[in-house]
Amino acid sequence: MTQRQIFCAEGLPVLQNKMFATAAEAIACPTGNVVLVQDDRTGLIFNKAFDPSRLTYDKDYQNEQAFSGVFRRHLADVGSVIDRHFRGRSLIEVGCGKGYFLQHLRGLGYDATGIDPAYEGANPYVVKSRFEKGSGLSAEGIVLRHVLEHIPEPLAFLADITAANGGKGDIYIEVPCFDWICRHRAWFDVFYEHVNYFRLQDFSRIFGHVYESGHVFGGQYLFVVAELASFRAAVSEQMDRVEMPTDFLAGIDRAVSLARSKDGRRNAIWGGASKGVIFSHYMRRAGVTIDEVIDINPAKQGRYLAGTGLQVSAPEEALPRLSSGDNIFVMNSNYLDEIVAQSGNKYSYFRVDHEYF
Repeated sequence: MTQRQIFCAEGLPVLQNKMFATAAEAIACPTGNVVLVQDDRTGLIFNKAFDPSRLTYDKDYQNEQAFSGVFRRHLADVGSVIDRHFRGRSLIEVGCGKGYFLQHLRGLGYDATGIDPAYEGANPYVVKSRFEKGSGLSAEGIVLRHVLEHIPEPLAFLADITAANGGKGDIYIEVPCFDWICRHRAWFDVFYEHVNYFRLQDFSRIFGHVYESGHVFGGQYLFVVAELASFRAAVSEQMDRVEMPTDFLAGIDRAVSLARSKDGRRNAIWGGASKGVIFSHYMRRAGVTIDEVIDINPAKQGRYLAGTGLQVSAPEEALPRLSSGDNIFVMNSNYLDEIVAQSGNKYSYFRVDHEYF
């Protein structure tokens, strides 16, 4: 198997969404390297340096985004795609996390069951186990949202899901879009926790019968609806070789320049999830002071970011500590209007995933 290296980053926190009780614990968190390679046979892109044994998902892992109205509208968009293909059919959500989207599906009237060995809660519709052959569970449709990017050997994982479901039914898959990451030079979206990085054409090789595919959430995520029975070994073509943009990391210098360009202005990050963790990591390396990290997720507030040990605050706590005109680096431009409204349009707002960078 020939693999061609396309990107490397060293010393990144291994779990971006794990929150810590103290700054010292956060700073001392485990780190690892990202060495992205493309497999010449399958065309798939993954972190060759990934070690799954270093990742432990527990109650301190917090990645719930549904506190935002913008993200809830995204889930409604996903629900519309699922409705087009699965209305009236039974569903299993594999890797349902804390069960929010499962409840969304059930609220839409679906006979939906969640499966996740790491689930912590009391939802009677969640099975705390792996979805595997012999489990006695099957459905007419499988939902796999933001799971496949975390799984070493994703083709084997999809083969296992197909076998567990008796080789029948259809599947909805949603993952971050690597083409979007490259096009927007989104260096803050490459991190250790994601071992795989997918493009739409990858799934046309993985499945022989794709009903629908496209992009959601402003292009940041891609989705595919496919027939499980058409799963096959992916085979790449020579023309499918990926080349990272030569200026992929240029936005770091531009962000550093903006953070230092106005004397006396404080710097805040809005978004204490993966993007904020990686952004703050590179800013800290460059000697930039981040004064505030803001997030609307109560489970993150009062706790500390992996790697930098920066404390996360609620908007109502952090904003009074800022002055009009201070810098707010918005980690995801999908939320810009929501953030400007919440903060009274009093600050200098920079979209880190916009062409400005």
